[in-house]
Amino acid sequence: MKAGFGSSSFGRYLKKNMGILLALFALILVFGVLTKFSFLASANLINIVRVASLDAIVAFGATLVIINGGIDLSVGSIEAIASTYCAFVILNTNNYVLAIIVGIALALAFGCLNGFLVSSTNIPPFIVTLGTMNIVRGIAYMASAGTPIRIETEFGAIGNGYLFDLIPYPILYAIVILIIMSMLLNKTKFGRSVYAIGGNAEAARFSGINIRKVTWIAYTIAGLLYGVVGVVYCSRLYSGQPTLGQGAELSAIAAAVVGGTSMSGGVGRMGSTFIGALIISVLNTGLNYLNVPFYWQDVCEGIVILGAVYFDLRTKKK
Repeated sequence: MKAGFGSSSFGRYLKKNMGILLALFALILVFGVLTKFSFLASANLINIVRVASLDAIVAFGATLVIINGGIDLSVGSIEAIASTYCAFVILNTNNYVLAIIVGIALALAFGCLNGFLVSSTNIPPFIVTLGTMNIVRGIAYMASAGTPIRIETEFGAIGNGYLFDLIPYPILYAIVILIIMSMLLNKTKFGRSVYAIGGNAEAARFSGINIRKVTWIAYTIAGLLYGVVGVVYCSRLYSGQPTLGQGAELSAIAAAVVGGTSMSGGVGRMGSTFIGALIISVLNTGLNYLNVPFYWQDVCEGIVILGAVYFDLRTKKK
């Protein structure tokens, strides 16, 4: 039997995401024409993918939580605490490995706290993560006294380096994490449980799925991913920023829903979320190229989210 288009994993990926891929290419073409094709310069396109890669890693965590039937508003705050304490440790010990471990461990701990509170209490995920969003941001400010913590430039290679002087490291991080998260969702019992809980929590409970455990793990993994991005931003900016990630939850949710993740849970794919992050990055960069004021960019992003959620609801109704 000959191998056809749909026989390979990549072929199936293209078929499942053909709609949003066409939307992505159409958006790139429109901005290319409006900017007399300066938007299509290779350096700009690489920068778009680099920015989208870090947004995508965060969105992978948000996607996992949303598929599970939850929501996470503490995204940006957890990024900030990872970034700030990573810089704090570097400033005081000059130990890069310890700094990375501390930054990611703190993010992991607060992700775990979110998971514990959501899975073990009757407090809605929206309220839980709204509370931890403020708590974590406040702790980030404690380490920095409200100002950025500057660090040595040697640490910058993690976030600013290139493979073969061509591919930015953040793109490689995103690809590796995309593969891991896709396998976790599609090839493991945990992944099947996440979809089952998001689709129908009561049915999942009667089928023997430990909802508390799976939910706890989902939020913990999400916190880990936010922490990775926080550390990479610490490297990219040569500083720990307590203000980092303000509005990151909006971008993460936008990337997820544009990629087809259902806000009611049970539906979503990591590969589609990556394309969603690319679309958001192209939209923001294109509007910057056209000198559109930042507040109109927020309006456009909000419209994109509303449109994507409306389309999801219409699709489910049909």
